[in-house]
Amino acid sequence: MYWVTPVPSTGLTFSADGKTATLQMTDIPIIDQPRWPAMDAESNPAFMDFKLVFTATNEAVKYEDPMRQYRFEGFKASAQLEATIRVPSIDFTFKTDPLETSHSDFAVMGDEVNGKYYEAGK
Repeated sequence: MYWVTPVPSTGLTFSADGKTATLQMTDIPIIDQPRWPAMDAESNPAFMDFKLVFTATNEAVKYEDPMRQYRFEGFKASAQLEATIRVPSIDFTFKTDPLETSHSDFAVMGDEVNGKYYEAGK
């Protein structure tokens, strides 16, 4: 089973130059299930707040696979994340390190075409 959490209109913002995207959300319902994947694993309602920041570099990238009708064109980027997880029923809160100390090994920003392949140069 999958849930989709709608992003509020204020949740995703872009810098004026379009090189930085910030996704910030609060009180996202999640499940704490510490003994998963045990069949009898109990679950507790939990909540997540997070701030995710992507910042594009000037290094262009292009990934494409004509057989799968997929193309992505954009820029390498950095990504930083800060999050808080709360499980009220057991009075537990976990907070990641601050956004300023977070780093990613791989991130990209750009445009994707999936399911409709365009020939090179179009």
